[in-house]
Amino acid sequence: FGHERGAFTGAQAMRRGRFELAEGGTLFLDEIGDMPLEAQTRLLRVLQQGEFVPVGGTTAVAADLRIVAASHRDLRRMVQEGAFREDLFYRLAVVPVRLPPLRERLDDIPALVRHFAVGAHRDGLPLKSLDADAMRRLKAHDWPGNVRELKNIVRRLSVLYAEEIIGEACIVAELEQAAAPPA
Repeated sequence: FGHERGAFTGAQAMRRGRFELAEGGTLFLDEIGDMPLEAQTRLLRVLQQGEFVPVGGTTAVAADLRIVAASHRDLRRMVQEGAFREDLFYRLAVVPVRLPPLRERLDDIPALVRHFAVGAHRDGLPLKSLDADAMRRLKAHDWPGNVRELKNIVRRLSVLYAEEIIGEACIVAELEQAAAPPA
C-alpha cells in the first residue's frame, strides 16, 4: 500500500505501493493464502472501493488495476476454518483456474524441460537435452516440489554436467541428492 515520509521510524521518504505502481495494469498476488487477516481486510477495501490510503497518509489514492491471485492452499477450506475472509474469497474468485500439480500432468515434462533448458542457456549456461531414459525417469518422479523442483533440476544439470545429452544416471543422482535430508 506504500507509505508517506515519516509514517513510521525509518520512513525517510514516500514510497509508492504495489497498487499504485500497477495503475492501469495487473497486480499478481502470489500465495494469497499466506496473507494475514489484517492485510486481507485492507485488500478487500481496495477491491470494494477502488482506492486505498497509504500508511501514514490522509488522502485516498485511486486503484485502477486488475488483480490476479494465486495460492497452493485450499482457500475454500481456509474460509471454513476462519483463516481466510469469505468476502475476499468471493471477490477474488471471478475466474478461478485450477492448475494441477506436475505429478498429474507428466506429459508436460518434456516441454517444460526444453523451456527451462532454453531459459538456462539464455542466462549463459550450456544448452542441455535429455535422452529418452532420462525423460522416462523424470516422468516416474513424484514431484513434491512441483514445477519449481523440475526447473531447479534442469538448471542444476546445465551447471554440473559436461555432457550435452543428459542420461538417466545423472537424473537418478540429482533426484537422490534432492531427496536427501539436509545435513
